[in-house]
Amino acid sequence: MGKTIIQKIFEAHSKSTADVDEIIDIVIDVRVARDFGGANVVKRLEENNLSIHDPKSTFFTFDCNPGGCDQKYAENQQICREFARKYGIKIYDINSGIGTHLAFEEGLISPGYTFVSTDSHANILGALGAFGQGMGDIDIAHTFAHGTIWFKVPPSIKIILKGKPLKTATPKDVVLKMNKELGANGLLGYSAELYGEYIDSLSLDGRITIASMATEMGGIIILFPTNQKVMEYYKKTFGITIKPINADPDAHYERTMEINISELPPQISRPGHPEDVVNVADVRGVIVNSGFVGSSTNARLEDMRAVAAILKDKTIAPGRILKIVPATDTIWNTCLKEGLINIFKDAGALVGSAGCAGCAAGQIGQTGTGEVTISSGNRNFVGKQGKGDIFLASPETVAASLLAGYITTVDAIPMKPVSVKVEKILTKSETLQKNELVVPPLSVEGRVWLIQKDNIDTDMIYHNRHLSLTIISEMGQYTFGNLKGYEQFAKEAKKGDIVVVGKNFGCGSSRQQAVDCFKALGISTIVAESFGAIYERNAINSGMSILVADDITKKIHEKDIVFIDFITGIFKNKTQGKTFQVKPFSEVQKEIYLRRGLLER
Repeated sequence: MGKTIIQKIFEAHSKSTADVDEIIDIVIDVRVARDFGGANVVKRLEENNLSIHDPKSTFFTFDCNPGGCDQKYAENQQICREFARKYGIKIYDINSGIGTHLAFEEGLISPGYTFVSTDSHANILGALGAFGQGMGDIDIAHTFAHGTIWFKVPPSIKIILKGKPLKTATPKDVVLKMNKELGANGLLGYSAELYGEYIDSLSLDGRITIASMATEMGGIIILFPTNQKVMEYYKKTFGITIKPINADPDAHYERTMEINISELPPQISRPGHPEDVVNVADVRGVIVNSGFVGSSTNARLEDMRAVAAILKDKTIAPGRILKIVPATDTIWNTCLKEGLINIFKDAGALVGSAGCAGCAAGQIGQTGTGEVTISSGNRNFVGKQGKGDIFLASPETVAASLLAGYITTVDAIPMKPVSVKVEKILTKSETLQKNELVVPPLSVEGRVWLIQKDNIDTDMIYHNRHLSLTIISEMGQYTFGNLKGYEQFAKEAKKGDIVVVGKNFGCGSSRQQAVDCFKALGISTIVAESFGAIYERNAINSGMSILVADDITKKIHEKDIVFIDFITGIFKNKTQGKTFQVKPFSEVQKEIYLRRGLLER
């Protein structure tokens, strides 16, 4: 039987065959830590007396807070700089841009390569037919030290896009349509491959936009077969002829699905959920206070040129602010040379240094209570960028809406914008509390916290404004602080409690703190109907006990007392007198758990 793209990449980087669901060690070509996770990576390495496997394949990228304007971020960046100098590691510092974009802009990767980063959107490299994976700091520390890491070979889905969208629709509109059709967990645990006439016509920038949102569908990665445009990019940019990577004609896919994009109009995600997608026309007229063009999804040169074409000789609506952040310094400088920066500034926009911007707490793009923002980003989770409401759309729709003062499309910009007064709202800081960290035994008994919700993302679990913390004992107090109805969880939870949740728990970012906060509180176990792919790795690698159980939220009640055996998978509900079977620890999970974490020996 033939191989899918991901199987081919894995087998080229392993001594094992890449059979679906097998756990194999993979050689990582490029290993990256960002500024928010980098200090923790350094800490893990130094605490475990680990060195660097290959400095030439190892990098730091400072893209979350390129201004270094937060004291803790600045401190973390300096920790990474000193460590990098010690080992001869290259740093793409605060003047460089988004690390994943630098990976192909600098020629660090090519089709068929493997790449890991503390960036949960490292799978953007699927646009090139390379494997990228966002990981927590334990995983990254392991790759820094050993050059390899374990992976479970995912099954693949073949997605065929049928037809072509309207001329006013962009790749962002297409990927929002995909997000709507697949949902927040439609690709959970899968590698997807994209095909169709529209895919073949895309530029590299368009491919990047679509690949960037695999994470928002729960996917491991969305992979594009190598086309002529990608080969031309490498020939023109680096003077090299690359070897294309494609699936075998007889490759096995778990399923093949078609998504109709014929005559697709501009799309938009309503606040709180990237998958809650409607036609822009359905929400036209909603007043906006601000707009954002940037992120790993839409900060490419094509995006900048498209926005400039709309804003030229115009001014954004009064009382609004438009924030524009190119992906890399190279793109920023090209915008300067082509006069695009002047167009942005003349229109009244704020232009930021290259970087992740609104996706990270440390740079422009945050919102206040009551603020309505339209953004070209990839996520609009509640609280992700402050307390405002965030709509997701294409850069073109963002620009048109900021000229109008309300949500609209490029072909429906009014002659006169709508006025609105924007008020700033300050938030109160939370008080720090310290909690002890405990390590659970091979079986536990405790009280259940039943949370009957699916797709609880990492911002709900542990908000990004607390990411600068590196001391685990200080993290517990923020657990579920952004999950509606559970804001008091950290105060009411007791050591030994067991959290039971629905599907796709921990979707979203790669932050390790979303696991460590439970350890800080002494939560013994998390049982979910399924976990986000990165979250599952982070929990296993840190020695946190997690288990998967089908329909478990329907079988128990809040505050039931249950007993769980991690090795046999026996789940006894002592309150109800019932016994269930859950999926026990795998051998790898058991091994890591017993030594209290991947880096422990």
